[in-house]
Amino acid sequence: MVFKPVYKDYLWGGTRLASVYGRRRTPAVCAESWEVSAHPGGESVVASGRFAGRGLAALATTYGAALVGARAPEPTRFPLLFKLIDARDRLSVQVHPNGEGARRLGGEPKTEMWVVLDRAPGASLYAGLAAGTTPASLRAALDRGDVEARLVELPVEPGQALFIPGGLVHAIGAGCLVYEVQQSSDTTYRLFDWNRVGADGKPRPLHIEEGLQAIDWSLPAPRMVAPASGDAPWLDLAGCEFFRVRRLDLATTTEVAVDGTSFHALFVARGRVDVRAGGESVALAAGASALVPADAGAYALTPAGPSTLLVTTM
Repeated sequence: MVFKPVYKDYLWGGTRLASVYGRRRTPAVCAESWEVSAHPGGESVVASGRFAGRGLAALATTYGAALVGARAPEPTRFPLLFKLIDARDRLSVQVHPNGEGARRLGGEPKTEMWVVLDRAPGASLYAGLAAGTTPASLRAALDRGDVEARLVELPVEPGQALFIPGGLVHAIGAGCLVYEVQQSSDTTYRLFDWNRVGADGKPRPLHIEEGLQAIDWSLPAPRMVAPASGDAPWLDLAGCEFFRVRRLDLATTTEVAVDGTSFHALFVARGRVDVRAGGESVALAAGASALVPADAGAYALTPAGPSTLLVTTM
């Protein structure tokens, strides 16, 4: 299944989804494309084929484990959300609750990971708090408006990945084009917004009290996962109880087994790939996404030249 993207025009967005991937009908400022989502904040609708016009949430309700797989926490709910993020400017400094934090504060838990697709020279990501930061010192920095010194800044290169568990303070830096895999959640506590204003000329709302309570102070600052070299086609980028993300480098046709435990969410990071499953096929160019249901049995990937996919399962 290929879906119609859901675009978000947040003020920090850019134009690279159109210029890099040839997307049409994007807003003038396009911050995010929700590629595969059953979240009510931006539900995916199938673009073509036998399920054209149907929403992913309804498909999960109808087909259950045949679509989402036996590992899904709820058999009739699609559990993940996949995005493209174009950060012309820095995103706010924020934190999402983990499971325990969501139970205390409300909202939805959110663990995520990023793969850097492109970046401007000198671009970076922010993840984790500097050594010695305490709730009191972070609150003081928030009051002063100089939070950057309390953040761990990580220079980035294309192909690198970063895992962001719920409870970790983070921000995407200016100039990053990112593929994001996350739990299906839209709960964000904004701690700091770089002293800027929104489209209405007013500062965007902050959620400092909730954010300070959502932080997991035991989490260390993470490290970037660097691209590996070698002959192995598969590379693990991130794995946790919610998802597993692997990179697949393709030079020839490859068949991938689907054992019923999970769907396979595909994203073409480089090149062009034909995907065939169940007698149907679709051509995916760089920047395109597709979903293979858990009951597919297998699917075949045929690249048009050297290509790279990101493959996510439960």
